[in-house]
Amino acid sequence: MSTPHEHPVRLDELRAEVAEGCRVLAARDLAPGFLGHISVRVDATRLLVRCRGGDERGLAHTTPDDVRLVDLDGGPGAPGELDVHTTPYELALHAAVLRHRPDVDVVVHAHPRDVVVADLAGLPILPIVGAYDIPGAVLAAGGVPVFPRSALIADAGLGDAVADALGPSPVVVMRGHGLTSTGASVAEAVLRAQAVATLARLSLDVVAAGGELRPVPAEDLASLPDLGAALNLATAWRHELARLA
Repeated sequence: MSTPHEHPVRLDELRAEVAEGCRVLAARDLAPGFLGHISVRVDATRLLVRCRGGDERGLAHTTPDDVRLVDLDGGPGAPGELDVHTTPYELALHAAVLRHRPDVDVVVHAHPRDVVVADLAGLPILPIVGAYDIPGAVLAAGGVPVFPRSALIADAGLGDAVADALGPSPVVVMRGHGLTSTGASVAEAVLRAQAVATLARLSLDVVAAGGELRPVPAEDLASLPDLGAALNLATAWRHELARLA
């Protein structure tokens, strides 16, 4: 990626995208209150991330000014970036995933209640639906790993452990904590988090109704069409942004 000094307008666009993504997380109850954050890779050593401080009012009210440019070690990525802001406690989580996964440009860390409850109840994220949510079914069919510790990911060692648990997967569930999702864009990473939360909620409902979680048959999964990024990402994301209004 180019440096922000070469393309300052793009940096402003990315701040706005991260702010929108945070507001969607809150609107979907994926990260209620003021916890949770999104980061975007800017170049080999820097990222934009939702920070603390300033006039912060919680995720539902995130503004581009809450999104600051920092380096992977938590220092300011440019003069003035951290004058009135501080990096999130779990910056190490974002830094580790970006270091381990060069294919990833966006990291979302959120606290969906249904994901936490389902995991604590011993319910894995399975492709229990098909056409109901095709991207979610495909994601779950690929496997959603679990990071088994409930620690705050506040140092490089724990960050590396989460990144190792994530492996090549798009999402990792974090026991007693939430989840971390990844993507090539803010939209993709947030929608993946939402898909996992939807599957967790459906799983809890099925079990509460006395049912058993059964993955969709392989032949049904194989028959599901790829509806393409124009629908799965672009249209889905426009819908999420429209809901904010």
